[in-house]
This record gives sequence, C-alpha cells and structure tokens, in this order.
Amino acid sequence: MKKPVLKPKNPNFSSGPCSKRPGYSLSNLNTDILGRSHRSKLGKSRLEYAINLSKKILGLPKDYRIGIVPASDTGAFEMAMWSMLGPRGIDIFYWESFGKGWANDIKNELKLKDINIYSANYGELPDLSKADFSRDVIFTWNGTTSGVKVPNGDWIPDDREGLTFCDATSAVFAMDMPWEKLDVVTYSWQKVLGGEAAHGMLILSPRAVERLENYTPPWPMPKIFRMLKNGKLNEGIFKGSTINTPSMIANEDYIDALEWADSIGGLEALKERSEKNLALFDEFVTKHDWIHFLAKDKNIRSNTSVCFTLDLEKEQLDELVKLFEEEKVAYDCKSYRDAPIGLRFWCGGTIEASDIEAFLPWLEWGYEQVKNK
Repeated sequence: MKKPVLKPKNPNFSSGPCSKRPGYSLSNLNTDILGRSHRSKLGKSRLEYAINLSKKILGLPKDYRIGIVPASDTGAFEMAMWSMLGPRGIDIFYWESFGKGWANDIKNELKLKDINIYSANYGELPDLSKADFSRDVIFTWNGTTSGVKVPNGDWIPDDREGLTFCDATSAVFAMDMPWEKLDVVTYSWQKVLGGEAAHGMLILSPRAVERLENYTPPWPMPKIFRMLKNGKLNEGIFKGSTINTPSMIANEDYIDALEWADSIGGLEALKERSEKNLALFDEFVTKHDWIHFLAKDKNIRSNTSVCFTLDLEKEQLDELVKLFEEEKVAYDCKSYRDAPIGLRFWCGGTIEASDIEAFLPWLEWGYEQVKNK
C-alpha cells in the first residue's frame, strides 16, 4: 500500500484528557476571574453558571443537584462512596480497571462486609440481572478502558429500595442517561467535553440527598468529602460554593466547552457526532480481518472509548503506536495498561469525523509496515 498523504488536522485521540473541541483556542477564554477569589460574587457566578449550563445540556431533572467537587471523577466517586455506603448491602458490577478499583476500595478501604461482586472480562458485560435493588448497586456506565457500555437502564427498577451509584465519566454528553434510574452520578471535565483535569462533578437524586441527611458513616470523613452542614445538605456546594479552591481558568475552559456544545445542538448533537465517529471505525473493521472490536457485541460497544485488538505481537503493536506518533497522525492511542494489548481511540463529540477519515488509511498502511517488516 502506498503511504498516505492526507493527515488528520487534529491527531489527538487520547481517552483522557480528551481532545479539545473543534476551533478551541486559549484566547477564547474569559480571563476576568483570574486573580480574583472563587468566593467573590464574580467567582461564584462563574462556577454557578458552569453548574447550570451542565444541568441544562444534560437534561437533569429539576430536583437533582449537581456540584463541582475536588479530584476529578475519582474524587467525586470516592466522595459519594465514603459518604453514603454502609447502611445496606452492596452489589458491585465491573468489567474494567476503574470499576474494579471501586470494588477494591469498598472491600479493602471501607472494609464493608455485605458485598457481592459481579465481574466480566474486558470486552464483555457481567449479568446485570443479578442486581438486587433492595441493596445499593455500584457500576460504571461506560468502561473507559474496555470499550463496553451499559446498553440502557431498563434493568434498573423505578421502585428500588437501595441507591444506584454510577461512574459515568466517559458516558455523559455522549449517551442517553436515564436520570430517574440513577441516584449518584459522577464525571470529570477532562473526558467527553475535553476540559481540563482536577475537578469532578457530582450529581445527586433526592433519594441520595435523603441518604446523606439520615446516615452517618462510622469512619472519619475527610474535609473535602463533607457535604453536610448542621446535619443538612450543604446546598452551597451545588450553587458554586466549592468545598476547596477550584481552578478558575479550568472552570472557564469547561464553560467554553459547554457553550460550544450548546451552540451545536446540545446533547443530541454530541451523541450524533460520537456515533458517526464510531460508525467510521465500524465500517473499517468490517472491511479488514486483522482488526477487531474488543467489545464484540454491538449492543454494548462504547461510542466514546473505542477499543480494538489487532493481529500483532506486543512488539509490533508498540512499533505501530510509535509509527503513528512519528508520522503525527495519532497520539495516545495505545490500549490502557491493564487492558488486552491493542489500540483505543476516543470517539466523543469533540472529535471530528474528518480526522478519523484521514487517519484510517494510515492505520491500514501502518499495520502493513509492521506486519511485513
């Protein structure tokens, strides 16, 4: 095969931090807040604006809270687990590294005993029908390192007794989220909208708030995890009064991404862009027998973190990734370190379909170079 000429304008296919939106420039960011307190009227208003715009685009119910919390998605999810787990038994479902991490923390750090763990290999989904909703249920919506997502929320009853805790960091802004089925949802700025890291978002249903206000965990609670004030939810957290000092420039960066998303048609447009990107890879895989989706079942295949295995040895795969970087056609596309050896491409809404179209001939050319060397 002849070496391709056309290259992607944006070769950033990392699954986190993810690619910036099309047309992104630092010069677009509002800098009036720099050097000002996040507690100032201006600071709180910009943080609250980010919260309200997030709520609008995601289509959150009016009685759901969403707040900015420390330490990215990891911080948000740990905050929820440490604050609310314990009064009921727990069913944990995982099929990749981050979900496994939540299971390990519940078992080994919180040391809770009444837990059931249901797992599956990379590329597969555990049997969700085993969930007992008289208990709390923990799961990721989209396995970022496995390319496997929950197909829908039909398996979650509306009349559940326990709470559902959902790590949705690589799903929100790209997939339909049935909010009435979800009590605790977390994500980070640096995933689907390509924001900067360090901050997480915590979404709470009224049932989750009730748990917070009526249950006191038996362990010490770090300050950055505390969501109560005088025994009631600290509503300020969900109106721009963050627990600790946030990066205001990162907040402006997030606002820039939100405003772009809103301008192109919001959630529906973001989903459409992501699904179009996945479709391009799907067409390519159909035509080439040496590359395979890690998630073989289309119904559970992620449209954001798309994972592949190739008919290559590890050394050849490493060489292929190096070749992509040398040619400046794809950066940071190697599979996650704990996942099966292969490639992983981010296909969320900030990725242009034209960049994937430009890259695919390089994928074919690169494979032939390392395979026949």
